[in-house]
Amino acid sequence: MNTIKRRDFLKLAGLGATAATLLPRLGLAAAPATAGQGRPNILFILADQWRASAFSYAGDPNVKTPQIDKLAAQSLNFVNAVSVLPVCTPYRAALMTGRFPTSTGMFLNDLYLPDEELCLGEIFQGAGYDTAYIGKWHLDGHGRSAFIPPARRQGFDYWKVAECDHNYNHSHYYTGSSPEKKIWPGYDAYAQTADAQVYLREHAQAAKPFVLCLAFGTPHFPHGSAPEEFKALYPPAKLVLAPNVDAERAAAARRELQGYYAHCTALDKCVGDVLATLQQTGLNEKTIVVFTSDHGDMMGAHGIAPCLKQWFYDESAHVPFLLRHPRAPARVVTTPLNAPDILPTLLGLAGVPVPPAVEGEDLSAVVTGTGSGPDRAALLMCVSPFIPGLEEYRGIRTSRHTYVRNLAGPWMLFDNQSDPGQTHNLVGVAEHAALQKELDARLQAELKKTGDDFKPRQFYLDKWGYRIAGHGSIAYKEGSPVQTPRRSKP
Repeated sequence: MNTIKRRDFLKLAGLGATAATLLPRLGLAAAPATAGQGRPNILFILADQWRASAFSYAGDPNVKTPQIDKLAAQSLNFVNAVSVLPVCTPYRAALMTGRFPTSTGMFLNDLYLPDEELCLGEIFQGAGYDTAYIGKWHLDGHGRSAFIPPARRQGFDYWKVAECDHNYNHSHYYTGSSPEKKIWPGYDAYAQTADAQVYLREHAQAAKPFVLCLAFGTPHFPHGSAPEEFKALYPPAKLVLAPNVDAERAAAARRELQGYYAHCTALDKCVGDVLATLQQTGLNEKTIVVFTSDHGDMMGAHGIAPCLKQWFYDESAHVPFLLRHPRAPARVVTTPLNAPDILPTLLGLAGVPVPPAVEGEDLSAVVTGTGSGPDRAALLMCVSPFIPGLEEYRGIRTSRHTYVRNLAGPWMLFDNQSDPGQTHNLVGVAEHAALQKELDARLQAELKKTGDDFKPRQFYLDKWGYRIAGHGSIAYKEGSPVQTPRRSKP
């Protein structure tokens, strides 16, 4: 008789009649050796702070991304993909759980994702997959340089991970069960890529399918640490700025963009190397490849300083999402896709049941179908702002518009087709009153789905029991108290 650990029991709570069928897939009973056979591998490549516009294929006149451009030409390009809450930890929690930040309580950086949440690695592991994670995690909340023991790895077996490290030329990681801190040699993205290539070669002929998450730390700042050979490609004076970057921010934007673009081009090389290994090993025909980012960077747009995110503007909230499927034709998909949709969509493509607690939508039919897909509303939010000048907000992105409310009421409305720089706010404009009313109703419908009444930030801080540090978010220095969502009383 199998012994069910408390965390697994808690995860099964609420599954009801489906528990019996999901038990084997959740790893709570021995899965047959052939459970995963015939299912696709998944290679999930995640960049940090790479906005959707900063690619050659997306029309950026500066950046050089030839390898990702090739991938885009082979992929479904979800051109309306957004980060549900444009900050590292909230996005990653939504990716792993398929749930919204207001449901999990994971709406700030450096929180600990609790064991009670059922995560991507555990679900695929229970469905007969090998699971692997390389790179940045940012979901453990025990300190950015702390060792993450196997019990807190949310279902990932192969593990070469740091909670968070922005020293890209001397970054740390842990592996196996050892608390010994190891250092990636040289520029960490190159070393992480090489490790992923070894993993792919070793699993090329394996009987079980795999999920490999390769999570880079760049192009997140500091930008000056990018490889010099690529920084040389981007002299600041020659960089072309977007029209929504004003003169006051121009010099800082050019200075940061030099290193930002250099990190991007370095990662482009990494992506090309990994894809070449897929080709060389024969994994191409049985591997789904995803390339995306957790959020973007304002880079001086709308008068907001470089290196900032959390805003609803496209520079922050709009992310790349390329999905290459061995049997799905490459095309542009206009259906909005949100971070909580990724897990159920991957499960759908792999033929694995979606757990009832997942709140995102399974868009696998969009992937395997034809055309650009149906319109829908992707929810955007900021629950507890820590970026200067930002207010709490809730919003939606459709295939054409971005609409946002603050606590006072309708705040921003942009037509992203006619106004890609989002410089013409249509809220309160008489000829767009019907559109504003329609979008407001769609936003309210999305909030109702998640049970979010959109209250002031302090309500959510009190509900989850968080204590905020001087920088406006969770304290993350070594020795700081671990903060994790506290289940609120009814």
